Amino acid sequence: MKYRDRNEIIAQILESANGNRIRLTKIMYDVYLSHTMTREYLVLLIKQGLLEYLDGERTFKTTDKGMNFLHIHNRVQELSPLITKLQSNGR
Repeated sequence: MKYRDRNEIIAQILESANGNRIRLTKIMYDVYLSHTMTREYLVLLIKQGLLEYLDGERTFKTTDKGMNFLHIHNRVQELSPLITKLQSNGR
């Protein structure tokens, strides 16, 4: 697996919980993180309002704010190869 930065991991978690009510173990398997790391990211995402925890169902769901982050992240990823190409042509 290639190196993933923090934003990439966050985007993968939000994508995993995108429009679904998903349990912690499913997120762990989807994103390839340990239980400890998954919980740390989930706490961070909940505090930032990107993810919500549905206590009665013990599931997670991406919020509207999280969907907005995901949209922006995906757009930046689309533009990234273009920026790299422009930089290499400018040398």
